[in-house]
Amino acid sequence: MMDLLSPVTGLALRADSAHSVSDGTSRWPVVEGIPYLRTGRDALVSAVLAELDAGRADEALVLLLADQDAWWTGPVAEPDALRRLVRDRATLTLREAMALLSWGPVADYFAHRWSDPSFIAGLSLVEAHWSSPRSAFELACGIGHHLRALSQHGVRTTGADIVFAKLWLARQFVSPASELVCFDAGSPWPVGSQRFDLVCCHDAFYFLEPKQEILDRLSALADAGTLLVGHIHNRNWPNLSAGSAITVDQLVALFADGTFYDDAELTVAAADGRQPRSVQPTELETVEAFAVMRGRPGSAAVGLLTVPSEGAELRRNPLYRADGAVTWPSPRYEAEYGPRATYPLRSPCPPRARLDEATRSWARRRELLDLPERW
Repeated sequence: MMDLLSPVTGLALRADSAHSVSDGTSRWPVVEGIPYLRTGRDALVSAVLAELDAGRADEALVLLLADQDAWWTGPVAEPDALRRLVRDRATLTLREAMALLSWGPVADYFAHRWSDPSFIAGLSLVEAHWSSPRSAFELACGIGHHLRALSQHGVRTTGADIVFAKLWLARQFVSPASELVCFDAGSPWPVGSQRFDLVCCHDAFYFLEPKQEILDRLSALADAGTLLVGHIHNRNWPNLSAGSAITVDQLVALFADGTFYDDAELTVAAADGRQPRSVQPTELETVEAFAVMRGRPGSAAVGLLTVPSEGAELRRNPLYRADGAVTWPSPRYEAEYGPRATYPLRSPCPPRARLDEATRSWARRRELLDLPERW
């Protein structure tokens, strides 16, 4: 386990049982290898520790899987559904697991993120500044899509998120080898003296506050490495997501020495198989979202992450029906992702294939996908 600090006292945390860590003054649960270090959850922490100490690990897990972030407006998952999720976790699919978590539109987002334009843009941003990192840290990693892509190229990955259930899905379905830790980015960080070659925050920075402090912490983790922040919503452009978007002026104030991109350009460049074009901030006033690089610039590695590795087993994008036509999970999904989709509305690609020269263009456009085994 990585070196961790108490987010309350700043003292080093050490294992004091098989399922908890302590700084000598307070204890925090560790469930299925994921430390839960979220502040402001004293009652939940106590309840989870009580279940763990009593030998009821599954009940402790049920409690943590129901925890959500402050932006959540959906239903609370039913305890019996969560117990079924815990009991049947070895046989359920990712989509079945998210249904039991009652994630609704968020489940659509995660289930189809492998072909959503903002995910492709994030991969393209990493490719544009590739430095062959040995280690990577991602803040607000969700269920681990980017962690998986990096792990497939031998990068030692660490992911953090405020929602324990997302990390647990990453461990179960998407990126099992990643080190994972649950904490609130708006509180003191429990990450100790570790430094990473690559530090990322994709499609989440607009949710986070206070932005300057969080950016300073990300920069400290990157040290002499590369910091990439992707898909930051432009406050002056209408979008469908909640969050705390920023203006171009605020972007420049935060990233004075950054290299800037129109997020949509990153997506298009990946689909075209070319290096994306960076821009001056003055060119970003009317774009939907920004992306930024700061630190070690690296060099372009077009197609390294945005196209699966040679020989990878691919499946037809699940957005395609059997007759080859796209069917959207919801009108909202179509409105948010349809206009910038890299895949056509109809595709002749087969249900399954391997990545080779004959299938590469389908994979680049996201008609064929490298999905987790239990998608």
